[in-house]
Amino acid sequence: MGKRRRPESLSGLNDSSKMSGKGEAELASAYIAYLSTARRLSPLTCESYAHDLGILMNLSRGIALEHLQIHHIRRFLAQLHARGLSGRSLARRLSAWRGLYNYLIRHHGHACNPCAGVRAPKSPRALPRTLSPDEALKLLEFDASDLITLRDKAMFELCYSSGLRLAELVNLKPEDLSLEDGIVRVTGKGNKTRDVPVGSKAVQVVGEWMKQRNALARPGETALFLSRHGRNISRRSIDQRLKIQAVKQGISGRIHPHVLRHSFASHVLQSSGDLRAVQEMLGHASISTTQVYTHLDFQHLSKVYDATHPRARKKNEP
Repeated sequence: MGKRRRPESLSGLNDSSKMSGKGEAELASAYIAYLSTARRLSPLTCESYAHDLGILMNLSRGIALEHLQIHHIRRFLAQLHARGLSGRSLARRLSAWRGLYNYLIRHHGHACNPCAGVRAPKSPRALPRTLSPDEALKLLEFDASDLITLRDKAMFELCYSSGLRLAELVNLKPEDLSLEDGIVRVTGKGNKTRDVPVGSKAVQVVGEWMKQRNALARPGETALFLSRHGRNISRRSIDQRLKIQAVKQGISGRIHPHVLRHSFASHVLQSSGDLRAVQEMLGHASISTTQVYTHLDFQHLSKVYDATHPRARKKNEP
């Protein structure tokens, strides 16, 4: 596997801005600061925006941002598409560029937005990877024989039990959990908080972890889940630990923390059929985002139908 390319950051904009207009990197940095403070977007989201703006700066070398026209933007998208970027990735980059220009028009006197009216090519929407209920049970049924595996079991159980995003899991503090009530208070995208139920299995193992957490925690550390050095565990470490555990448990395919979130949503929807409740528990701003799980539910029902209904059997079957 080749070395993963390091994302372009705002520091990289300084070089490209020398060719595309004095002060443009500063304007882009101001926009990222605006997203962080006024829009209250997460650091990870701001980093993604910075990456996408770095791409725009590199593509527009020799042309100032205020001089870019709609045909330039279309050409940039075509170049990125030729490099193999999907329609979804192109749409995300276009959204970041459009947002930058809207900001420049409102706050810095730019005349127009060359991204207005431009659409990224559509690509087929891939359904999220989920575990079956049996696979989820198999993944989580391992012995917590030491402090680190107890932590891992608590993290994975909570992620699957409550459908948490990876960033939400990392940012939890002990006081965010009310194990007596079976509730976890989560701070999600846009700094919005929501209360999500915690299942009995997760309550039990998280409670065991919390009893032993202080044996690992460094003085002053407030995070619920800790690295073996007693500091807030990183997203990357959680991802790696889950992959290792999946291999140990014989779960095939690419397993990452978001698979647990997808599995949570799919299994709750299959059991309850309550799309609105799943939306609230996942913290989706729009129910259209949650509706992808209805396709998963239908896919599951279709498999059951194909396997059981006499009229669905293949002609060559007895």
